[in-house]
Amino acid sequence: MSQNNTSIFYVGLDVAKASLQLDLAGHPHSLTNDPKGHAQLLKLLREHPAAQIVCEATGGYEKAAVRVLHAAQVPASVVEAGRVRHFARALGQRAKTDLIDAPVLSAYGRAIQPPATPAPTAQQTRLAELSTRRLQLIETRIAASNRAEHYLEKLCVRQARQLFELLEKQIEQCDQAIIELIAADEKLQAQAQRLDAIPGVGAVTAATVLAEMPELGRLSDEAAAALVGVAPYNQDSGNKTGVRHIAGGRAGVRCALYMATLSAVRYDAILKAFYLKLLAAGKKPKVARVACMRKLIILMNRLLKNPKFQLAN
Repeated sequence: MSQNNTSIFYVGLDVAKASLQLDLAGHPHSLTNDPKGHAQLLKLLREHPAAQIVCEATGGYEKAAVRVLHAAQVPASVVEAGRVRHFARALGQRAKTDLIDAPVLSAYGRAIQPPATPAPTAQQTRLAELSTRRLQLIETRIAASNRAEHYLEKLCVRQARQLFELLEKQIEQCDQAIIELIAADEKLQAQAQRLDAIPGVGAVTAATVLAEMPELGRLSDEAAAALVGVAPYNQDSGNKTGVRHIAGGRAGVRCALYMATLSAVRYDAILKAFYLKLLAAGKKPKVARVACMRKLIILMNRLLKNPKFQLAN
């Protein structure tokens, strides 16, 4: 729970592309999601020094406002939108508007007391943006490659080839920028080297994990697995034992871990033995790989948490 402090005053902030809807002590305030609106937000919050903002992760529209809050040392919790929606339904609130969502976020804060999201460093912010851009380029390259398979017209074939070459070049530029950014930061470099030492984990995977999970190394093993989305959840009721499923989590990290796992189960003796043991027990390959991904992220978390922790030979 957030600082275990009942004096915290939770304030709901619903974020849209162009607007902010603030629920402040039951009073609604409509603001613009721009520097002018951010200044008004801080002005309103000055009268409430114990305020902690609760907002949803909205695909990036919340980043500017949260950055301003962090700079002003106002704690802010950026929470998963799905959790808030389930909370609203539990309250019997099925309608969804900005005016409704802001008070729901306040109520969510009071009930759940989410921890404040730590402010990222300037290097972490840059690394996260480069990592996101790289992932977008890779997704675009895959889509372009799939479409190019069906072209017969020479112009289309030529343009598809040129686009593919451009995307390859921009991905390489992102890779180089990520390498240079990590090399220029002593802490990031040390963390990347720790992760890169794991068989199957390369520089890109290490960078992705550091960019998308800055909390890694400060989490419990269970929380690290859940944050990535590789923690199995029970589906049991009465005498029925259901199939365990993973859900949620950070897709970018999960994709990077999946690719690393494909290599790790071939070249890491411990993970390979674990993977083969699961297959021999009748587990499906996909289930076995997810279990290996869970072991991998837990190993990463332990390596960053404890500098004295060493990889097994």
